[in-house]
Order: sequence, then C-alpha cells, then structure tokens
Amino acid sequence: MTEHPHAALIRKGYDAFSRGDMDTMRTLLAGDATHHVPGSHSLSGDFKGQDAIIDMYRRLGEETDGTLRVVPLNVLVDGRGHVVSTHRYTGERRGRSIDATGALVFRIVGDKITDLDECVEDIDSSNEFWA
Repeated sequence: MTEHPHAALIRKGYDAFSRGDMDTMRTLLAGDATHHVPGSHSLSGDFKGQDAIIDMYRRLGEETDGTLRVVPLNVLVDGRGHVVSTHRYTGERRGRSIDATGALVFRIVGDKITDLDECVEDIDSSNEFWA
C-alpha cells in the first residue's frame, strides 16, 4: 500500500525539521502559512508566514541548545486536506527537561501546508519548560 501524498508531505516535514533543514521546510509551507503554538510563554502564539515560522523553529533550536528532538508516532489523513500527527518531543533548557507527547493538525491546499495547529499533552508543563 502506498502512503497518501499528504502523509508523505508531513513525514518529509518532520524529517527536515529534525535535520534542521529549513530550506526544505520553506518549500513545504505556503507563503502565508500560520503555525499556532499553544501556551503562555515567549514561543507561544501565532506565527504567520514562512519567515516567522522558520524563525520560530530556529529559536526552538537555540533555546534548547540543539537538544530538542521530535519523533513522529502517527500520521493520519482524511484525504480532504487535513492531517493529524502525533509525536514525542524531548529537550533540555535552562536546567529543565521535557519528555512529552504532542500533536499537530495540518491543513494542506494543493501540495503546501497552510495551517499548523499545535497541541500538547500537558500545557502547564510546556509553559513551565518554555518560561
């Protein structure tokens, strides 16, 4: 069985993110894409446009001294432009560590990601880690 193109697109994104390949990440995002990050910390909020999203990803790496790891667990598609992925993420920051499960809800138009809604397992732990 072949993988749905939307699932393949999201897996390509996880791979590029994990390698720090922001040039590839940029090709996967629509120019006006938005990544919505939950919480009440300096890296939460709405990041609109490729540049803002890529800059936020860069900051994730900087804030964790390169220790942030995101490993996809599941990629689920509906065949109508929606993808839900779950992942495990770990990292260290300022003497704290995190090991949690998260999810992303993607909207895809054509072959580009237009919207990413991020969900976290424990929003209080996430806020504490990124505070």
